[in-house]
Amino acid sequence: MTAFNPLTAILTQNKLEGPNYVDWKRNLDIVLIAEEYKFVLDEVCPEKPGDDATDDEQKAYQKWIKADEMARCYILASMSNVLQHQHQSMESAYDILENLKEMFGDQNRAAKQTAMKALLNTKMVEDFA
Repeated sequence: MTAFNPLTAILTQNKLEGPNYVDWKRNLDIVLIAEEYKFVLDEVCPEKPGDDATDDEQKAYQKWIKADEMARCYILASMSNVLQHQHQSMESAYDILENLKEMFGDQNRAAKQTAMKALLNTKMVEDFA
């Protein structure tokens, strides 16, 4: 039996369904930072080392590959089955997140615009007591 991991519980309890993209992404970032895998979203994969590569180059490449694999697993495990099927064949965690941002990222912008429009169109009511 595996030990309870509060980090994975965060993602299990907050599966990506679509409308909750912003909250899901925030929780995913927390988990990836805590697990030290988030760097694969910001750093390009090092070139596959050749036979003449140094030990450090080999280790850096293997570290990136392992971290990307783990990040992909966290991402895929924390989304709905439909979204899993759409993204499971993508090569990297970065590719998956870019696609999800295209699909759901504009929802946050649209919600902000709607709220701002409502705020700007609100008129103060004078209180004639």
